[in-house]
Amino acid sequence: MSQTQVKQALGTGVVIEAVQSLTGAESIAPDHMGRSRESAVGYIPQSVDVDASLLREIQVLLTQQAVMLDARRWNQWMELFTEDGVYWMPAAPEQTDWASQPSIFAEDRLLMEVRANRLMHPNAWSQAAQWATHHLLGAVIVEQAAADSVSTYTPFQMMEVRRDRVRHFGGSYRHHLIKQAGQWKVRLQRVDMFNAQASYDYVIQAWV
Repeated sequence: MSQTQVKQALGTGVVIEAVQSLTGAESIAPDHMGRSRESAVGYIPQSVDVDASLLREIQVLLTQQAVMLDARRWNQWMELFTEDGVYWMPAAPEQTDWASQPSIFAEDRLLMEVRANRLMHPNAWSQAAQWATHHLLGAVIVEQAAADSVSTYTPFQMMEVRRDRVRHFGGSYRHHLIKQAGQWKVRLQRVDMFNAQASYDYVIQAWV
């Protein structure tokens, strides 16, 4: 099934379909892989000094990401990624890639669109109940910086409410950002959840 056919099908009631050779695991450049020493348990981020205006730009971008998720502005959220951008949530903090081990999320832009359209479908059961999220970001630490690329580490907490039940998710974001046409874009967002191996009453429906 071609990418064009997938996008056309999304508007005709298709919820999920396996797409050969179009998954995030197969469409990513090698430099999108995780870094083993930095993704290990107990990792302590190393900060570098950057200009205050650059730090402000990054903080605004990451805050916009969180606000868009909470507002269910999923299409706008996806636009913050590059065309080859990836959202990756490994199953364990020591995981270094998504090709040899299963991940909770490993999504390129196409799979993000599949998920977003499923969430917005009139029959999406996860959205039928009163459902909302609220993200709280910690201080953004810039680990690496160049003229057109930045790598950051940000601790986070997210509260999810479904009717009168609350779930908490916490961990760290690792962003690799690149500048395109004067704007910072997300090329890789790695989400290491502190409680990734917890037992959940229902699966994670939307991006954390």
